[in-house]
Amino acid sequence: MSACEIASPLAQSPQLPKSADGEPVFLEPWAAEAFAMTVHLHEKGLFAWSEWAEQLSAELHKPGRAIDGSDYFDCWVAALSGLLVSKGIADADAILALQQSWQRAAEATPHGKPIALENDPRL
Repeated sequence: MSACEIASPLAQSPQLPKSADGEPVFLEPWAAEAFAMTVHLHEKGLFAWSEWAEQLSAELHKPGRAIDGSDYFDCWVAALSGLLVSKGIADADAILALQQSWQRAAEATPHGKPIALENDPRL
């Protein structure tokens, strides 16, 4: 069996949205990027699979989740952020500031135009 035929444990995550072929489904580009970033950081050894699974599971089991699972990748990003902060790899305040900057940029971007961080009126 080639490396391409071996499923990544990340692709086997519980509740991961999948196509009829069993491949991960990403409704938005940012979700695919979050998935890819997680795979990359795991492969680089920044965290163990068991650490990732525990963090993601905790996010997925928090009260107030969307019944239809539409917030799955929001949980994914929260889990990744939390794990990186807990390991001292990222700073929680910096993550929050960047998230808020992207939100302001999105709100300031005209409909139909790509959202760019430069659109944040506070930058």
